This record gives sequence, C-alpha cells and structure tokens, in this order.
Amino acid sequence: MSTAAPSDIVRYGIIGSGMMGLEHLWNLHHVPGAAVTAIADTNRPSREFTIAMDEGRNQITEFEDHRDLLASGLVDAVIISTPNMTHRAILDDVLATDLHLLVEKPLCTTVADCRAVLAAAEARRARGCDAVIWVGLEYRYMPPVARLLETVHAGTIGPPTMVAIREHRFPFLEKVGDWNRFNRNTGGTLVEKCCHFFDLMNHITGDRPVRVLASGAQDVNHLDERYDGEAPDILDNAFVIVDYEGGARALLDLCMFAEASEHQEELSVVGPLGKVEAFLPDATVRVGLRRVGRAGIRTDVVHDPRVAYEGFHHGSSYLEHLDLLAAIRSGAAPGVGLDDGLLSVAMGVAAHRSIESGTAVALADVLADPTA
Repeated sequence: MSTAAPSDIVRYGIIGSGMMGLEHLWNLHHVPGAAVTAIADTNRPSREFTIAMDEGRNQITEFEDHRDLLASGLVDAVIISTPNMTHRAILDDVLATDLHLLVEKPLCTTVADCRAVLAAAEARRARGCDAVIWVGLEYRYMPPVARLLETVHAGTIGPPTMVAIREHRFPFLEKVGDWNRFNRNTGGTLVEKCCHFFDLMNHITGDRPVRVLASGAQDVNHLDERYDGEAPDILDNAFVIVDYEGGARALLDLCMFAEASEHQEELSVVGPLGKVEAFLPDATVRVGLRRVGRAGIRTDVVHDPRVAYEGFHHGSSYLEHLDLLAAIRSGAAPGVGLDDGLLSVAMGVAAHRSIESGTAVALADVLADPTA
C-alpha cells in the first residue's frame, strides 16, 4: 500500500470480488496513493478469498450488499467488476451517489441499458456532481497496442484504411454460478469478449462505425455442458466486418478453441503509406513503410517502464489505474467514457443481429432501437 499521507490516499471499494475484482485489488496494491478499503459481493467464499489475497495490505471492510458499501462512507471511488447482467442495477445505485467510478466492460449487456446509464450520468452532472465515470476498456493501455495507436495517430502510415484484429485463444473461464455460459447474462460473446476490440477499431480509425456484417457459431466449446438441464448458447468463433463513415474497414477474427497459437492477439493497421502490427503476448510491434519496402521493416519489443504490476493484461490495468487516479485528483475527463462503452456494446449487438439475420446491420438502427 502507498506510503502517502492518509489525506492523499484515494479509498477504493470493489463491487464484485471474482477474478477481475482480484485483478483490480492486486493492481491497486502497486498504485501510489491508492487503498482498497471495502469490498462487496453476494458470494461469501469470493469475499473471503479476496480478503485472504490482500495479505493484510489494506484494512478492508466486507459487505454482502453493494448498497451498504455505497452508504458506508468508507470509499471515494468504486470499481464494478460483477457479472455483466448486474451492471445496470448497480450502476443505477452508484450514480445516485457522488462517488468516482470505474465499471468493467461491457458497460451493460444491452444498448437500452447503456442508454439508461448515460441518462443517469447526465442527471448526476445536472445536479452538480463532476465525479469521474470510467469504462474499463483497458486494451488501449497494453503497451504494444498503445505503441500501435501512437504510430497510427502520428500519421506514420497515413489515414488507416484497413484494420484487422485476430484473437485466437482459450475458451471462456469458469465463473461463479457459471453465469458466463449464457447469452442472456453476457450480452453474447461479441458483446462480452469483443467490445474491447470494437473500441480499439473506433479508436484506431477515429471514425464512426456505420454498418456491421458478421458470421459466427458455437461449434466446439461447451457443447456437452448442461446447467439445470440447459445447454450453453455462447458463440465460440466469428468473423465480423465493420464499415466506417469515412471509408475505412475493420475485421475481427475470433476463435475461442485455439489454445495452440503463438499469439493470442494480432493487430494490423494498413494505410496508404505503410503498415503497423502488434502481437501479444510477446509485445512485438512492427512498422513498415511502402517507400522503403520489406527491408526497412522495424521490429521492437515494447514495454512501459511505468508498469509496476503486469497482472492478467500485460500491465494495461495498472496503467489504466494510473490515469484513473490522475483524473480523480485533477478533475480531468475520463480517458474512456460512457459513449465509448455504449458504442462498443452496440457494435457487438449489431454483430449478433447480423449473424441471426444473415444480413448487414446498420449501427443507426441498433442505436435507435429501444429494445436493443
């Protein structure tokens, strides 16, 4: 825990003490000026395990009900890392307070719930509360991805024309109550898992997505599993094409039965002047310019010296927390806001609709649909 004076310490409460709750706890152990003072989770074993994993670094009060945590006066900021389908109700309660907030991705499981959260946040601002609201789309912070973004936004390859993101990985992990086996709880694989990648596409292009065409299925994973007699219905592979207003195109290639892959994630951005690529987990970034050709490709292994804790996400959660804490202290705007969270969910919803209908889906139709 930080050695900063108590008056300088920002006190965090973590709502949801599963895997991501632990990830935030362990990251905050290494953030100067941060302390975790409370956790809330309806699952007692999860709370007890989190307290044990804190190893006495913080004086943590535990609550079963998140509303008791919010009313406790023990925290300045809240992290929501509960199952996706609970986000909307918890956000309603948090936004009724003046506490700073980081909500894990996806913002909510539906566009309608995301819009309701944006409305509640606007009402909070209207009553004079300027507390930070941050959406945990931390892939932007992975050092090799951040280098790719920096290269693109510097104009090195010209305006991005084609973006390709491949994630070939392991299946969904086991969660408490196996909540992540069903679309009704997750929002669907392309919302739950892929909102990160849709957010990256938007951030890379700096443009507005207008149309989504997707193909996907559940072909391999969880086919023999049953929960109260019900079979899981989550997709385990998909291709998604996104068209942008300015003419750029992006492709997502997702496979969740590809443990035998050298790279879990591969990102490629091509413009009229060249190409930049990033690879994880080996943190390699390659940049090539057309005028130089293959012989001039530059390859770097990219790390950020600020990272004091790598965690599950290559240091990105740590860097996200540094920026979040800086925003809390300075009153700056969030690096990743509610509009970003809404759009990343809408793109996932559009992709699922496209798979179901076999046709391209306009983002404007999804965003305008009160039932989406």
